[in-house]
Amino acid sequence: MIKQIYLPLPYILSNNSIRENKLLAITKRKPMKLLMIYCNTFSYNPAIKNLEEVEEINEGATFEKAQVAFIQVEESDEISGREKSIEKKLLNFTKWIARKNETKKIVLHSFAHLSESKASAEFTKSLFDRVEIRLRNVGYDVAQTPFGYFLDLQVDAPGISLARVFKNFE
Repeated sequence: MIKQIYLPLPYILSNNSIRENKLLAITKRKPMKLLMIYCNTFSYNPAIKNLEEVEEINEGATFEKAQVAFIQVEESDEISGREKSIEKKLLNFTKWIARKNETKKIVLHSFAHLSESKASAEFTKSLFDRVEIRLRNVGYDVAQTPFGYFLDLQVDAPGISLARVFKNFE
């Protein structure tokens, strides 16, 4: 959702760049969204490849006792230069919830269904790769679901307090 902002007329007239005006509107959107689900079992199988440039993947995977991060990276995260800030927030929140659920297994999943806005595939994949490396460096067992695919998912989540947590990074 875009927050309405009103600029004085001289600013609008002196600033005839459509891109700059678009940037002002986009940076007012809410940034990255994260749905964390602790799973007894989480599995996926590639169904449809939707990005031509990604490698061909035909096999799925199954994870036991894993914290799965369904991540929606927003367009405003990419444009506003918030890259380092959202990376750190994603990393810290993921580690916190994994500790609370007593697991060292984390699955990063691109989930572009939590908002109408989304960052570019390149930006999102790069962020995921950096977060994966940083989590591995501090002792987590990390995997990513295949990027650029629609997946058949199976989620078995327990009915405990922190099994499902939504976070909207401000």
